[in-house]
Amino acid sequence: MIIETRAYARAGLLGNPSDGFFGKTISISVRNFGASISLYESPELHIEPEPQDGSTFRSIFHLRESVSMLGYNGGIPLIKAGIKKFADYCEDNNIKLPNRNFTVRYRSSIPRQVGMSGSSAIVVALFRALMQFYKVEIPIEILPQLVMVSETEELGIAAGLQDRVIQCYEGCVYMDFDKTLIERQGHGLYERINPALLPKLYVAYNTNLSKVSGKVHSDVRTRFDRGEQDVIDVLGKIGNKAKEGYTALQEGRPDDLHELMNENFNLRCKIYNVPESNKRLINAARECGASAKFAGSGGTIIGIYKDDDMLNQLFVKLKKHNARVIKPFVV
Repeated sequence: MIIETRAYARAGLLGNPSDGFFGKTISISVRNFGASISLYESPELHIEPEPQDGSTFRSIFHLRESVSMLGYNGGIPLIKAGIKKFADYCEDNNIKLPNRNFTVRYRSSIPRQVGMSGSSAIVVALFRALMQFYKVEIPIEILPQLVMVSETEELGIAAGLQDRVIQCYEGCVYMDFDKTLIERQGHGLYERINPALLPKLYVAYNTNLSKVSGKVHSDVRTRFDRGEQDVIDVLGKIGNKAKEGYTALQEGRPDDLHELMNENFNLRCKIYNVPESNKRLINAARECGASAKFAGSGGTIIGIYKDDDMLNQLFVKLKKHNARVIKPFVV
């Protein structure tokens, strides 16, 4: 029997990147793109490589292009790290796994290196498959933490909980990563929001951009850990945008998110070095009358549009900036 599981891309609606700094966020799952895992029993444990996992190239230029777009490691290190953390969890919780091996294969349609969380989607789908294969139940509020440490502790990737929470819960979720709360119960406060409350959203991603999110976050992480007050203050204000947005949605004021999303990005620019190509993409969307902010670490933006005429303007204008516009499918 072949086990098939999926996890989807995500977009940060409000509050990111405060999630990595005990802040608050609202995120949506973007089911237009996903990562899938196929897993079936076999005599030995085997991870099937994808083309990006190979070490054979047509030329030095092909190697350079491959590394620029896909990074150095492909998906196999993610699979190995996820399997290890799953085994660690079972051992720590006195869950005895049967002596069964498997072959695992991964696929992904999530655009790479544009901040839509393709890496964590692979790990989430993997955990779902392992849970089915070994008949192990991991509480959904604990699962995002396990996915995150698979990347942070095993692979040294700078990452926050937001991506993993929305990919585990799906739909639309408000998250509060209060430090005291996490230390007490091992996870934050995660509350589902009815997607029907959301305004009209678009997502646009730059088809030419390549940026590894771990590198984007590293400088701010150092400054935050050092206790730089301006960084702490700005991240606190960004987190509060998510709280304001949550209240607005619950009270039937979805249009309030327009200004909140713009303010979210403007605050981000105070502490992050945002590439000019990303700023041009944001400004082009705002010139159409839409709101615009980063959906993640860069390369993908999200915002609110008013009507089909504005959406068509976004299609035309952002295409000139090598960006593809989609309407996110949120369930």
